[in-house]
This record gives sequence, structure tokens and C-alpha cells, in this order.
Amino acid sequence: MSDSPVTAKPPMDIQSKEPQGVSNWLDERTGWKEMMHEFLDERIPGGARWSYVFGSGLLFILLSQVVTGIFLAMYYVPSADHAHTTIAYIIKVVSDGAFLRSVHSYGASIMVILLVVHMTQTFLFGAYKGKRELLWVAGCILFALVLGMAFTGYLLPWDERSYFATAVGTNVISEVPVVGQWLKLVLRGGAGMGTLTISRFFVAHVFLLPAALLIFVGAHLFLFRRSGPAGPPSADPVALKAKTERFYPKQLLMDSAFALLLIVILALLAHFVPKALGPKANPADTQFIPRPEWYYRPIFQWLKYWEGPLAVIGILVVPGILTVLLVGLPFYDRRPERRPGKRPIAVGIYSVVLLALIALGIVSYHVDHADPSVAAQLARQEEAEKEFMRQPFQPEMAAGSASAAAAAASGSENPLIAKGKQIFESNGCVACHGAGGVGTAMAIKLIGVGQKLPPDKLADLIRHPNARMKAGGMPAFPFSDEDMKALIAYLDSLK
Repeated sequence: MSDSPVTAKPPMDIQSKEPQGVSNWLDERTGWKEMMHEFLDERIPGGARWSYVFGSGLLFILLSQVVTGIFLAMYYVPSADHAHTTIAYIIKVVSDGAFLRSVHSYGASIMVILLVVHMTQTFLFGAYKGKRELLWVAGCILFALVLGMAFTGYLLPWDERSYFATAVGTNVISEVPVVGQWLKLVLRGGAGMGTLTISRFFVAHVFLLPAALLIFVGAHLFLFRRSGPAGPPSADPVALKAKTERFYPKQLLMDSAFALLLIVILALLAHFVPKALGPKANPADTQFIPRPEWYYRPIFQWLKYWEGPLAVIGILVVPGILTVLLVGLPFYDRRPERRPGKRPIAVGIYSVVLLALIALGIVSYHVDHADPSVAAQLARQEEAEKEFMRQPFQPEMAAGSASAAAAAASGSENPLIAKGKQIFESNGCVACHGAGGVGTAMAIKLIGVGQKLPPDKLADLIRHPNARMKAGGMPAFPFSDEDMKALIAYLDSLK
């Protein structure tokens, strides 16, 4: 029997095997399936719960703030001359610009709310206990960074409300002993507030603080994955560990539903209650009453009770003690007990501080409405914002434009207009009507008034203000005929 040749099959070259589909091709090069397994197959002690959605909600809101902030920055110019105009352009001209800005503004408020809720839930569940000290500290730092983002972003519209509220905030910082004045100069870029101030706030809001946020968000997530979910407080830790559930699909569905709810809330607020923009900041306006955003109201009211030499206690000592107690919580609370009912002292102190902050915010609003003069001025400021929002967009007259050059030439070549401008400024008219008659929350704009009223009528109103003008605080100006002629010439040039 002759041997027949047998053709042996070559061994399979595993390396040459082609991947099946794009999914496998990407997985061989990135290992994304293993990463998804790590994220989605995380075991949750006690199972999925709605009380765990706040951390994911914060990540979603942070992503929303980044995306909307990028689009807003495409139009924004960080200077005292152009910041307000660019925001007005976004709101009044850019398609859906008002909606986009409102989403960004309301997102900041929702982020503060979610942070407080998330921190409260973590505290009540005792999730800072065990080997989670650094996780808690990173969360506290994130809270401070979010408040810093809110503070720096509030100034950027450069309207009356944001300007004076930030002026008060930086003045408060100057009360800190030893370094207070230096910190104020660093933030403002000088003694007063101007382009350097808004430029520094813009850099902090868009570059420095977001970079720190991303670093600590990454650290927070890493530490969370390292320590694992704490689970709900339970009387039986063994039973709690025995009942675990994967993050996917139930907890993922809960987090997604909560993110969808946040989208709906943001969309409804931005559509039906768009954020208003007030008149451009006028540093000469001495009547404007500054008020911070709602989440800074408790601090604003708290500082009212500490004046003069006692200010350092309210600004530095008491907040410093509370900060140390909060940040250092996992280092001195070493008991393994996590149930809120078994920790009456800790839960009681936390509840008192939280309720005190809420009460201070309510008192701040109540005090404003209880004082008739303050309430009336705040109402006028709100009406000025509404009036500005009703007005069509007015582009800036660029310094190099033909119209601006013509206006400047007429003012410099006509000594009568130059004299009228000097009269307008020396008699304090800019305090109410603004530089160049642009208008403020105290008084109407004077641009175009020379075309609306004849000279004799305008002169009569200046010498004998009507009842409405008197109610607004305008006095009678008994100018001579020569000065009145110069003033009217200047008003007529405001076009």
C-alpha cells in the first residue's frame, strides 16, 4: 500500500485574523469594551436608588455649562466698552441667543442646588465614612470652585446689576485681614473696576476655574471608583453587601431619566422666563441698590450683622470655622455608624446650619420688601431692565466708523457743543442719564431727545421739570440763556 501525500493545514495565524465589524476593530485598538464593562458593571450595594442620581445630574449640568459657554464665548468681547453690547447682541440678534444664555444662566443656579442636595445626601447617608476622606475633600473643593464660577461669571454681562453686585463682593473680600486689599487689587486689576477687571474675571471663568474643575472632577470620579459606592445606611452591613445590583441597566435608566428632567426644566425656564439684561453699567449711578444672585443672598444678609471691627468675625472667623468643620468631617467623625437617626448631634448641627442659611436668604428678601424706599428703587431697577429688553438692539458706534468720526469732528469743531458737554458733565447729569446720555436705571436716555422736542420746549423742561421728572429726582436748573443754548446744542448732537 503506497502512502498518499497528505496536505497539512497551516497553523492559524491569530494576529492575521481580521476583526469582524467596526466595534471589534475599535476594541482591538482602544479596549473600549473593557472600559464600558468597568463603568456599567459596577456593583451597587443595596441596589439602584433614586437618591444616587444627583452626582450624575451634576456631571450632566457641567457638560451643559461647558457647551453653552463655548457658544456664548464665540460672540463675547471681554472689555468694559464692548461686553454689554455683545451680550445684548446675543440676546436680541443671534438666533436663539436669548434661549442659549438663559440655559447657561439657569444652569448655574441648578448646579448650586444639586451640589447642596448631593452633599446633604452624602452627609445623611454617612457616605464620607470609611476610606473616603479624600473623596469628601475633593467634593468640598468642587463646591468652592462652582461658587467661584458663579461669582466670576456674574460680572461678565457688565450691566448695572452685575457691576454693582461684584463691586460689593470685591469690597467684602478687601475686609480680610492682611491680604484683603491685595486680593481686591488682584481681582479688579486696580483700585476701580474696568476692562482689566472684566478681563481677569473672564480668564478665571473660562480658563482657570474650568481647568481646576476638570482636574477635581477627574480626581473625584477616580476616588469614587477606587472606594466604590457606599450604599444606603443600613443596620445590617452583611445583608447590605449581599444584595448588590449592577449599575446597568436600572441605575443608568434612573440617571438618564433625571438628566431628561433637568433638560425639561432648563428648557421651560429659558423659554418662558428668559434671563433679562439691564442697562449698561454706569459707575456714576449713586442710586442703584446692588443685590447678589439668590445663592449669595444668605451670605449677603449675614454680613449685614457684622460691621466695623466685628466684620472680620463675620467674614473670616465664623466661615473659617464652619469650613474646617465641614472639610475635616471624615477625619474626626470616625465612628462606623452611618444611620442618620443614630447620629443626632452631627445631623442636628448640619440641619441647623443649612436651615440658618435658608432663613438668612428669606430674611434678605423680606427686608428689601419691608422698606418702602428700597422696594421702590428695586422696582425701578427691575422696570429699567424690562425697558432695556423691550428696546431693539443698538449697535455700538465704532471709533473708526464714518458716523463716529463725523460726530467727534462736529463736537471738536463746534465750541458751543463742547461747552454744552462741559455743562452737562459739571452739573452731575451723567449720574442719572449716563455718560453721553445713554440712560441708566435712574433716568431715561437722552440720545435723540433733540429731534423729539423743539429747543424752547426742551429748555422749559430743564428749567421747570414736570411731576414725573421731579419724582425721579431731577432738580430745576436755572441756566442762563447762553448756557442753555450750549446745553441744548449738545443734547441735539446726541444722535
